[in-house]
Amino acid sequence: MEYSDRLKKLPVQFFASLVEKVSKAVAEGRDVINLGQGNPDQPTPPHIVKALQMAAEDPKTHKYSPFRGIQELKNAAAEFYYKQYGVEIDPSTEVAVLFGTKTGLVELPMCLLNEGDLMLLPDPGYPDYLSGVVLANVNYETFPLKAENKFLPDYNAISSNIKEAAKLMYLNYPNNPTGATADKAFFEETVAFAKEHNITVLHDFAYGAIGFDGKKPTSFLEVEGAKEIGVEMYTLSKTYNMAGWRVGFAVGNAKIIEALNLIQDHLYCSLFPAVQKAAAAALTDDQKCVEELVARYESRRNVLIEECNKIGWKAEAPSGSFFAWLPVPSSFTSESFADYLLEKADVVVAAGNGFGEYGEGYVRVGLLVDEDILVKAIERIGKLNLF
Repeated sequence: MEYSDRLKKLPVQFFASLVEKVSKAVAEGRDVINLGQGNPDQPTPPHIVKALQMAAEDPKTHKYSPFRGIQELKNAAAEFYYKQYGVEIDPSTEVAVLFGTKTGLVELPMCLLNEGDLMLLPDPGYPDYLSGVVLANVNYETFPLKAENKFLPDYNAISSNIKEAAKLMYLNYPNNPTGATADKAFFEETVAFAKEHNITVLHDFAYGAIGFDGKKPTSFLEVEGAKEIGVEMYTLSKTYNMAGWRVGFAVGNAKIIEALNLIQDHLYCSLFPAVQKAAAAALTDDQKCVEELVARYESRRNVLIEECNKIGWKAEAPSGSFFAWLPVPSSFTSESFADYLLEKADVVVAAGNGFGEYGEGYVRVGLLVDEDILVKAIERIGKLNLF
């Protein structure tokens, strides 16, 4: 029995190898502080859990869900986008329910591209974008996200032949791994660029709720014309600490939404209806829990940057997401520095090169532990006298 060529070509799961290193250190009995993960550390708010419990007790939720999800969740997504961003969404034609947005991100190239077509991906970027490339058997080019351009792409630097060949482009702001955010002017530039070159845009809005210093992250769909050329994917994993619930949605261009719904007609029979009802409650109920969560991450960010400054580790404070993107000392590569911190300080960080070529020279640190643990981790690193 042979695995298919497509399966053999799937990229090595970067986070799986990171977990393996951490597990080995923990098994040795070491006091490991894990700042390399991307898993929210807080529980799902109680009112959302209660909504699930109540829905799960209703025998109607024990049956198959409608293939394309329950209307209640689609209505909630539309209501959420109007309240949060002033964007009007038709819940019947412009919402696709997803098994977490990772699924949608992997599915979309199979929906819109033919074998050999070209798509554009950010570098550094979320590693699982490449899974969609392989499963769709398409080609890709990357565009660099550099500090000197505030980790935004420079569309003028993309060669003419790539601009003309590309059919699909992924963006992600607030950004994983850099913590950068994008403003409305950037998205206006993006829409103009996409229209000029006939490129479809997917904006991965996974960290859409998490912006700092009083600045709310901008939705791509807030820009005039965005819905004509693209969609946005929103997950409940980060906003509501629902990572294990695997629920998200795509909104925007009706033709793209139909494509996502169509492929999912053949792959799934949608999510457990009780989970969908709880997700609808999360989106439409009081959002105070989200405000409190963002304040928690901002406080952690401030502590992290302050502690880094104390040991001479100079870094820019992220403007969004729950990650910090920290420079590596010149005598190390990203991977050797991450390995060194695990070996000598029992501190785990994610090596930047795992996110792409332009991630080299950085490590990603998660704001997903309490402030006293962040202080302890940076104190350990400080004792290594690297800065």
